[in-house]
Amino acid sequence: MSPKVQPSKTLVYIASMFAIVLWGMSYIWTDKLIAQGIPIFYFVFVRIFLAGIILFLFNTAYARIKRIQKQDVGKFLLLAFFEPFIYFICETFGLKLTGSPTISAMVIATIPIFSIGAGIIFFKEKINGVNIAGIALSLVGIVLVAMAKGELGEHFIWGIILLLIAVVSEVGHASITKSLSGNYSSQTIVMYQFLIGSVYLFPLFLWKGLNGFDYDVYFDGDVWYPIICLAVLCSSLAFSLWVSTIKNLGVAKSSIFSALIPVAAAIIAWLIGHEMLNQRQWIGIAISTLGVILSQYTSKKA
Repeated sequence: MSPKVQPSKTLVYIASMFAIVLWGMSYIWTDKLIAQGIPIFYFVFVRIFLAGIILFLFNTAYARIKRIQKQDVGKFLLLAFFEPFIYFICETFGLKLTGSPTISAMVIATIPIFSIGAGIIFFKEKINGVNIAGIALSLVGIVLVAMAKGELGEHFIWGIILLLIAVVSEVGHASITKSLSGNYSSQTIVMYQFLIGSVYLFPLFLWKGLNGFDYDVYFDGDVWYPIICLAVLCSSLAFSLWVSTIKNLGVAKSSIFSALIPVAAAIIAWLIGHEMLNQRQWIGIAISTLGVILSQYTSKKA
């Protein structure tokens, strides 16, 4: 049996950054839905369910469906519990309660710090001093980009707690994904993840997501456009690319790219004229980019 062909590091990095750009856009689309007063449990469930169905149709069309092996059932159940169930609920409510997308992004950007420990403890991943310096630089750059003055939400502390729970759940998600990636394709893992996650979310969708349901509002084009973008681009496509990133780079190194989500969001907001970036923020972007490069450094001796 011929060995599997590994994608080049360049392709892996391109896929990683593309996923990050899509997730940067997700903040804009999510904010738009929240601003319209659409219940979080409504659009989160619809997003996840649509993403699962899209991937099911894709895998069926290309004959890539693989049944979950008995020994992996528990892993998939836990995977879907970490993300999308816990992560999306905590991240979205955390963003709403803090009243500050920038501060929320800063909290989510701590994922690499937690992921380093998970990668070393569970997968014996190697990381050197240059990698650690790169991660530190990236976090410094993110702080420069994300720092902004603004009023804090009434329930700010609860929002921070929810965001920290989201961070821990993402580390758990990445760790389990790494353990499954050797036996299943990226699209298969994400398909099961979202289909199982939609089952977890369905009771909350019925209980809270349909409160005050108004057909003309909930099925308006201004509501479904961001939902479809979130489902197709930010879930189906971005998560498939991300599983491939975790598989090829490992938990610790892949997590540094997720720390660039607030940077991507800031650049996208600037490009569409939603927000202007000052000199400090541009410096932060440059520092974060340098940090990513250093975080991926591997010595020739190693």
